[in-house]
Amino acid sequence: MKKAVYPGTFDPVTNGHLDVIKRGSLIFDMLVVSVGCNPLKDALFSVAERMEMIQEHVKDLKNVEVDSFQGMLVDYLKKQKTNIILRGIRTVSDFEYEFQRALTNRVLNKEVETVFVMTSEQYSFLNSTLIKEAVSLGGSVSQFVPPNVERRLAQKFKHMYRKNTE
Repeated sequence: MKKAVYPGTFDPVTNGHLDVIKRGSLIFDMLVVSVGCNPLKDALFSVAERMEMIQEHVKDLKNVEVDSFQGMLVDYLKKQKTNIILRGIRTVSDFEYEFQRALTNRVLNKEVETVFVMTSEQYSFLNSTLIKEAVSLGGSVSQFVPPNVERRLAQKFKHMYRKNTE
């Protein structure tokens, strides 16, 4: 059985992420979408919230599970009993960054393989930071994220906006 881990912060999950998940589910027998806790990033959503948002959209994909991890990805791969990482690539700059990560992971564990999937062209410019910025400025992101994610973003920024104006 070929099992892969698709790690990310998914803060929030976008249509681009969901595209990679669906396509990864066709490539691998089992795909674990794992929300990473990165201490270098300030997340807007909690790990539990991010996992819930993803789970709502993968519940019909029988070979996909949602999990979370802290620490080194290579250690998490051992826990999951796999050596395969799935990563989505949008641009050349993504490739450079992901290539460095893949090589670092391979140095940390020579058995680790990273499989790159090109995102679909309609999602090639998407990233969570741009989406959060658009929502914070009052923009609509309905074409970039599922409705449940858009609602949660609006709630977060409405709440944050109230805090900042008090």
